[in-house]
Amino acid sequence: MYRYDEFDAQFVSERVTQFRDQVERRLAGELTEDQFKLHRLMNGVYLQLHAYMLRVAIPYGVLSSRQLRKLAHIARRYDKGFGHFTTRQNIQFNWPALADCPDILAELATVEMHAIQTSGNCIRNVTADQFAGAAADEIVDPRPYAEILRQWSSLHPEYSFLPRKFKLALTGSPSDRAAIQVHDIGLQVVRNEAGEIGFRVFVGGGQGRSAFVAKNIRDFLPEADLLAYVDAIVRVYNLEGRRDNKYKARIKILVHEKGLEPMREAVEAEFARRPDHPLTLPQADIDAITAYFALPPLESRTADAPATAKRRAADARFAAFVDTNVTPHKVPGYGIVTISLKPIGGIPGDATAEQMEAVADLANWHSYDELRVTHEQNLVLPHVALDDLPVIYDALQAVGLATPNVGLVTDIIACPGLDYCALATARSIPVAQRISERFGEGARAIEVGDLKIKISGCINACGHHHVGHIGILGLERKGVETYQITLGGTADETCSLGDLTGPGFSSEDVVDAVETVVDTYLGLRHDKSETFLTAFRRVGMAPFKQALYEKDTGAGI
Repeated sequence: MYRYDEFDAQFVSERVTQFRDQVERRLAGELTEDQFKLHRLMNGVYLQLHAYMLRVAIPYGVLSSRQLRKLAHIARRYDKGFGHFTTRQNIQFNWPALADCPDILAELATVEMHAIQTSGNCIRNVTADQFAGAAADEIVDPRPYAEILRQWSSLHPEYSFLPRKFKLALTGSPSDRAAIQVHDIGLQVVRNEAGEIGFRVFVGGGQGRSAFVAKNIRDFLPEADLLAYVDAIVRVYNLEGRRDNKYKARIKILVHEKGLEPMREAVEAEFARRPDHPLTLPQADIDAITAYFALPPLESRTADAPATAKRRAADARFAAFVDTNVTPHKVPGYGIVTISLKPIGGIPGDATAEQMEAVADLANWHSYDELRVTHEQNLVLPHVALDDLPVIYDALQAVGLATPNVGLVTDIIACPGLDYCALATARSIPVAQRISERFGEGARAIEVGDLKIKISGCINACGHHHVGHIGILGLERKGVETYQITLGGTADETCSLGDLTGPGFSSEDVVDAVETVVDTYLGLRHDKSETFLTAFRRVGMAPFKQALYEKDTGAGI
């Protein structure tokens, strides 16, 4: 993984010193909250419903065990003993005292971490496929390009005050695990007919108040032109994006109103305006960054994994864990282990200090000191010998993290909602907990199969409800929490936005409504191999609407 150079270390240290002075002036009353707001946001500090919140950057979701132990320490010393992993591959601490925030940032700097550009109208944390560098279907590891984009965008003098926040995501595989088509810019690594590496470029995706699937603006962008072309897109947006209305300020609105072809022409013109672009990437620089992400020296292993096979035969829950939580690795004898942060009845994305320390130990002992955070709010051990799975499972079981439900109906994305967020209009966490308890982790959840539920507590869509197979949006209607349901969304390579079923459901009825949707799917699918998304695309909305609204389900708020 990438290591700080002298510039990285210096600018993070200087930022901590600057923010310490700003916090001292705020606490002394020399700055009002309005005056302080810009300073705190530039350092990842939000003012939430009950307290300040600190959002820590985890570039492209990559962590070392040392870094995760530091996050555990911060959770224990400065928070309430836990952290919340987010859909941007970051971690949030929900209860730090403002006076402690400079000390937290100083501690983060000792392990090459910070909170810069996790907020504000700038280029946010660059995200990537959580299986990058390990996935069996990968064309090439996208993390070196994510790191190049991180270095270019950090404190960029031209793009620190964009019309609105700006998000980039990359995937190096045909299977999109990074949700690139719901980002401002999405980049997919591809090879052309000559075998050269390049990128398929998407622009103008996003969720929230107005949701759009990104448009393909370039089928093949040469590797060397990555920064120059991304710079051209952001420059056009910075010049033409609306600043008069924050609800229409994202690049998705510019692309929608301008049209794809005029947008493409504007970007290509800006890109061509400087033929000898200073941002053209020399191959030597690409190679230097790529070297940081070399595959660890994996020991030779046999693919049969006798210890794991023996345990599978004797332990049904362990077998379920292997089936759902382990993904093929590019090296025979190894697997990628996803650690579910969605225990039945738990809060999606939360991890205690003790759990973080246990996972850090496992990464150190069994995954070459590497960890990943997923945009679906789970953790990953990317390089695990298959015969180590019983030991890993037992260690996870001891700290409540061995739930065998990755990709199943209880692997729910949920934003913090009205329990924490000042923007929320409804609660997300209790709904996720009740759905999780309803379906459990046993035979019923396995029978349902691949089904992604995503819950947002307001129209800002931090829970990605637009791209849930089942999406739930919590709203306030006349003082009552009401939940709209959408069906058929997905964030993968076949990206689509969900369709609204109809009137919303009360908090008391929404879990029953979800169960009705699931039961309807089970009744109409051809067989167990037909997923919810495939079945929905085959039959459409009609049977689900009929089940939801033509029976006495309590719907119609």
